[in-house]
Amino acid sequence: MPDYILAIDQGTTSTRAIIFDHAGSIVQTGQLEHEQIFPRAGWVEHDAEEIWRNTREVIGQALSRADITRHDIAAVGITNQRETTVVWDKATGKPVCNAIVWQDTRTQDIVERLAEDGGVQRFKDVCGLPLSTYFAGTKLAWILEHVDGAREKAENGELLFGTTDTWVLWNLTGGTDGGVHVTDVTNGSRTMFMDLDTLSWRDDILAAFDVPRSMLPEIRSSSEIYGTVEASSLLREVPIAGILGDQQAATFGQVAFTPGEAKNTYGTGNFLIFPTGTEKVMSEHGLLTTVGYKLGDGETHYALEGSVAVTGSLIQWLRDNLGLVGQASEIEALASTVDDNGGAYFVPAFSGLFAPYWKPDARGALVGLTRYVNRGHIARAALEATAFQSREVLEAVNADAGEALTELKVDGGMVGNDLLMQFQADILGVPVVRPKVAETTALGAAYVAGLAVGFWKDLDELAGHWQEDTRWEPSMGEEERERLYRNWKKAVTRTFDWVDDDVR
Repeated sequence: MPDYILAIDQGTTSTRAIIFDHAGSIVQTGQLEHEQIFPRAGWVEHDAEEIWRNTREVIGQALSRADITRHDIAAVGITNQRETTVVWDKATGKPVCNAIVWQDTRTQDIVERLAEDGGVQRFKDVCGLPLSTYFAGTKLAWILEHVDGAREKAENGELLFGTTDTWVLWNLTGGTDGGVHVTDVTNGSRTMFMDLDTLSWRDDILAAFDVPRSMLPEIRSSSEIYGTVEASSLLREVPIAGILGDQQAATFGQVAFTPGEAKNTYGTGNFLIFPTGTEKVMSEHGLLTTVGYKLGDGETHYALEGSVAVTGSLIQWLRDNLGLVGQASEIEALASTVDDNGGAYFVPAFSGLFAPYWKPDARGALVGLTRYVNRGHIARAALEATAFQSREVLEAVNADAGEALTELKVDGGMVGNDLLMQFQADILGVPVVRPKVAETTALGAAYVAGLAVGFWKDLDELAGHWQEDTRWEPSMGEEERERLYRNWKKAVTRTFDWVDDDVR
C-alpha cells in the first residue's frame, strides 16, 4: 500500500491539494486562489475553467514539494464548495457561463415563483431544505432560463450539470474522453433535487424547476472508487475514492461521527454541523436537514446544519473594498487596539440572512455608530459578528436537539485568530476547542478516500488520530454576555425587509 492520500479541497476562494500520511498529518500542500467575479450587486461568479487549471497545478505543487510521485498516493479524495453550480457542454467540456457561487442571490425571483405553490417550505419534507437562492437548484434553473441556447442544448442531452466536486471529478477522469459524471450524497443533498430517504433525484421536483434529468450526475456514496485519474495527469491511474461537501468533510475530519458531537467551520461563511446519526431530524428552528455521509453500502448518516453566509468574507470585504487592512491577517491586531466594540455592531447580510432567519430581503448594516467609534472598533465588530452569528445557530441546534452543547470543536481559516476564538467562547459560555490538524475539510476528504481503499481500517482508527491543540474557556460574566447578545439581536432586526421592488 502506498504511503499517502491526496485530498483536493476546491473551496470558495482557492483550490488546494494536501497530502496526508497514515497518522492524518499534513505532509505538503499546494494552493492557488481564483478570481472572485462580481458582475453586479448580488451576483457572485467563478471561472470554472480557471478552477480546473488551478486544480492541476496545485496537484503538481504538492507532489513536487513532498518529493513524491503518483506511485506514493493510495487514493484521491475531493471536497468542495457545495452549492456552486457549473453547467458545461459534454462534447467540448466548455462551461456555458461562469459558475454561479453559493453566495449569489440573483435567483430570488425564481424562489418567489416556486414558493407561490406551497411557500418556501414546499419541498422541505423531501429534501430537507427551504426554497432559497443558496442552493444549486435555483441556480441551475436560472442558467437554463437566461443563458442563450442552454435550454435547447439541455433538452437535447448536450449539457451536464454539477457542483464543483462533479466538475473536478469529470475532468480528472478524462473529461470529454470518458469523464465520470458523478456526485456524492452530501452534495446531492444541497441541490433541492434529492430525496433524503431514497438518495435519488425526484422527478416531481425536477419538473417543478423545469430541469432535464439527463443533465444530472449519478448519485453515489461518499466513500467508494468512482474512477481513476486520466492518463495525462501526474496522478494517472490513481483511484478517486472519496467525495464530501466541504462542511460534511470538516465534520468527518473532526471525527464527529456520533449524535451530539458538533463542529463549527470558520471560512468564507460559517457552518455548524450537528450529526444526528441514522435518524433524519427535521428542524423546527431554521436549520437545514442534510446528509452527513454514507460509506459505501453502509447506512446513511444525517445532520442538522446552521449555515451563515458571511464571516471570513467580511474580513476580505474590509480589506478589498474598504482598504481597512492590507492583509486579512492584520484584522486581529487592529481589533486588539480597542477593548470592546465601542457600541458598534456589524451585521454582514450581504447575501441576505441564512440560518436561522432565512431572510433573502435583508442587507448588511453597521449600527450603533458614534463619533467615538474608530477603525479598531469596526474591525472588532466584524470579528464579533462571526461569533454572534454562530451563537444564533447554536441556540437553534440546542432547541432542535433538546439538549445544550457542552463544548464546540472549531476549524477553518479563522480559528487562528485568538481574539475571535476567545470571544466565541465568551459569547457562547462554553469551551471552544481547536484540533492540532486544523485543515479538517481536506482531512475529511482524505479519510473517506482512504477508507474506500483500505488505507485506514475503520472509524475507530480515525478517531484515534484526533488531538486537541488549543482550548478557550469562557471568561465573560453572564450579565455582559447577555447584554452584548441582546444588542446584537437588535442590530439584526435593522437589516430586515431592505430589498423591495425598487431596491435590489
